[in-house]
Amino acid sequence: MNAITEVNPAATSGDMDTADIQAMLKKAFDEQREAYLDYPMPTLAERKEDLTRLQRMVSENVDAIVEAISADYGNRSRHETLFAEIITALDSLIDARKKVKKWMKPQSRHVDHTTFPLAKNRLIPQPLGVVGLIIPWNFPINLTFCQLAAVFAAGNRAIVKMSENSRNLTRLLIELTPRYFDRTKLQFFEETGGVGVQFSQIPFDLIIFTGSGNTGRAVMASAAKNLTPVILELGGKAPAVIDPAYPTAKAVERIMFTKQYNAGQICTNVDYVFVHKSKRDEFVQMAGEWLKKHVPDINNVDYTSVIDDRSFRRLQDTIADAKAKGATVVNATGQEANAEKRKIPVTLVLDTTPEMTIRQRETFGPLLMVMEYETPEEVVQYVNSGDRPLALYPFSNDKGLVQYYIDHIMSGGVSVNDALFHVAQHDLPFGGVGPSGMGHYHGYEGFVACSKLRPVFYQGPFAVMKHLAPPYGKFADKALAFVLKTKS
Repeated sequence: MNAITEVNPAATSGDMDTADIQAMLKKAFDEQREAYLDYPMPTLAERKEDLTRLQRMVSENVDAIVEAISADYGNRSRHETLFAEIITALDSLIDARKKVKKWMKPQSRHVDHTTFPLAKNRLIPQPLGVVGLIIPWNFPINLTFCQLAAVFAAGNRAIVKMSENSRNLTRLLIELTPRYFDRTKLQFFEETGGVGVQFSQIPFDLIIFTGSGNTGRAVMASAAKNLTPVILELGGKAPAVIDPAYPTAKAVERIMFTKQYNAGQICTNVDYVFVHKSKRDEFVQMAGEWLKKHVPDINNVDYTSVIDDRSFRRLQDTIADAKAKGATVVNATGQEANAEKRKIPVTLVLDTTPEMTIRQRETFGPLLMVMEYETPEEVVQYVNSGDRPLALYPFSNDKGLVQYYIDHIMSGGVSVNDALFHVAQHDLPFGGVGPSGMGHYHGYEGFVACSKLRPVFYQGPFAVMKHLAPPYGKFADKALAFVLKTKS
């Protein structure tokens, strides 16, 4: 039996029934659960070694990973994979290894010595146990290994369910993993149909899910049956807003860079941009010039494909719907979409109305809705009339105006005068709020999310309660009166 089928029979058995899938997942979980119970508290040295092994697993297989991801996409820019996947994942692992000693240290907490003389309080981070990760296709290495950085720094074990759109990468990871980890520490599973449904029903100690809101709700409902806590990283319509006093060329450069990146298939991408009424034409002109210079040919290998035919059709249908209902559609380069390569040029959509599809759902592709505004209050009112977004991107050099947007629009995170890059900060937690998600990972908050911060009280040699046991007498009256007086 080869390494793939040994670790994951589903990799070669697309016709597994529900019972087979349940048994396969249960076996993997039971093995890790037993290993955790036998050895629940890895040392600092062991955690650092686990993080080093993760780092080696990525750094020693860069070319194979890049090729597998590109094969899954049809075409994925090598440079985008190196920067957004490989380098970002390695940075997260290196950062976690440097800081895990500090993160692991038990914390001293205050004790009221009038009531508990000579006692001590400690808060001790301890591993939860076995963590389940459900990883999407858009940044599979980034999301897998950044999450594993938190999971392993906290001393846990992990089972990872990859996307059906990441088959080539998944099979590579299944093949590679035994070279670096025992299956009781880390396993990968391929989505062959039905695995995802069964995966979220396993009684993990924590599930981290990244994906759509609808699927996130289903995962949360399944996890609730086992009272399994969840971290949900979802998405939504993330807005940018440009102050008319901010240099238009600079805003265009930064927004259009993010919009073409990965063909716009990023949960924190700019979904739509508010441009002051007086600046709309200038913005559209400059955006077109930027696209002609930087993305002149969508068939170039530097421009990433849309992930699958269904997504390609959805984006094409969104454009057609907007046109049919009166929107102005601007294809600056003039190139037609390429159905064979699943490539769509970055397209601006203006003059939209509420009944259009582009207003109603996250675009998750190279379409940018451009909306006019006159006052910041209009922007706030519009954004707050919908779901809370995963990200907010105010462009302004006016600190008071930036703070107004931060104060009045709740979002998962914020990048000021740029887009996306708050997610790349290792020492900032990443997560949504409301319909865009719950919980965080990255940095210390990721370590905390994957730990049980266990409160431990150490009684001192002298216990006051010994003298306050019934039957209560004058001493108890005086003692309680004294304590009450000190707290009044």
